[in-house]
Amino acid sequence: MSPVTAPLSKIEPADFESSARAIRNVLVVDDSRAQRHLIVTGIRGWGLNVLQASSGEEALALCRSHEIDLVLSDWMMPGMNGIDFCRALRRIEAERYIYFILLTSKSDKAAVAEGLEVGADDFLSKPVDTGELRARISAGERVLAMERELRANNQLLTDTLVQLRTLYDSLDRDLTEARALQLSLLRERQRRFDRGLASMLLRPSGHVGGDMVGCFAINGDLLGLYSFDVSGHGVASALMTARVAGLLSGASAEHNIAIEPGPRGPVGRCPAAIAAAMNALVLSEIETERYLTLAYAEIDQRTGRVRMVQAGHPHPVVQHVDGGLSFLGKGGLPVGLLDGAGYAGFETRLRAGERLILLSDGITECPDRQGVELGHEGLSEILAHLADLRGADLLEGVLDHLSRWSGVEDFPDDISIAVFEYDGPEATG
Repeated sequence: MSPVTAPLSKIEPADFESSARAIRNVLVVDDSRAQRHLIVTGIRGWGLNVLQASSGEEALALCRSHEIDLVLSDWMMPGMNGIDFCRALRRIEAERYIYFILLTSKSDKAAVAEGLEVGADDFLSKPVDTGELRARISAGERVLAMERELRANNQLLTDTLVQLRTLYDSLDRDLTEARALQLSLLRERQRRFDRGLASMLLRPSGHVGGDMVGCFAINGDLLGLYSFDVSGHGVASALMTARVAGLLSGASAEHNIAIEPGPRGPVGRCPAAIAAAMNALVLSEIETERYLTLAYAEIDQRTGRVRMVQAGHPHPVVQHVDGGLSFLGKGGLPVGLLDGAGYAGFETRLRAGERLILLSDGITECPDRQGVELGHEGLSEILAHLADLRGADLLEGVLDHLSRWSGVEDFPDDISIAVFEYDGPEATG
């Protein structure tokens, strides 16, 4: 048992007005009833609630059943001493931190080091000085105030992160569904026509993208093949993509901007006029800062004649029977960028065994690990290597080579390809 402290003078509760915010309950631990009484009487006069324990075991039980803010514990006690009590207290998992002051007559550095090592926050020499005790409790109050403010901020941060995660998960589910809906716009990945095979591939770089490819029959002889790319990424681009795809999805002049009525049924609209009409529509009806690039081809299966327009899109490509490539078109202005923009059409003719390829800049501008873009030269090498493949095998081969070129499978931009492989003109007898 330690020597009895001198009586503590009474201090007004106002002196601890700030302390009460962080320290409300104080536990005094000492095997001496007289020692406890002297300390408790003074502390109660400062406006604090005080609990008492005569042993370390009793003190541990109180710490488990009460919200203790600060402990004043004697070092020398029979059974569990102050050091053992402090060590045991720190092993208790609790949300609240308890500030621990050891009361001791020891002053050697080894004893202080031992107390700090087991988790004591401060020391107070005995006999206890009133002013020093008040200062030590005030110091503990500041530490606890900062700890609880930090804990409150951490809890606020945790709650905010939980809310953000919930919102993110909801958005992720919506975007995943939006991706499925966007991919559903490409209703046919492969379609057989009388004199050829059309194959399409669409790979958005994120949940949703701005690329779209497709094909449709105009009449028994003509078919339309298209590829377009809306500027930007994300939901806004995807919504505009769906809107533009709707202009080319119908099978009649009433619903498809590329078809118009003729004396003997539907016929194809001039490709340059299609780009001009789409440009006017985007600028007048679709209120957005987005624009799009377009490559459109009207293919006559009987003769192999192809009418095309290129509006800022990568050059259409014809791959010949020997594997060589011809890049067609002169570029042109994007759609929806300039009011009254003019577009020039051009023509080519497919021969038996040749194919027409429309592709997005996500392919030609795909970078390798050093940032070097694939370009026309790299595309030529890939298509030459895949010259013997057809249909889906060709498209998967392009993806495989592109992945090896870039070193990644998640490409930085949307990837889309539309290919028409021509069997040859209709035989005449």
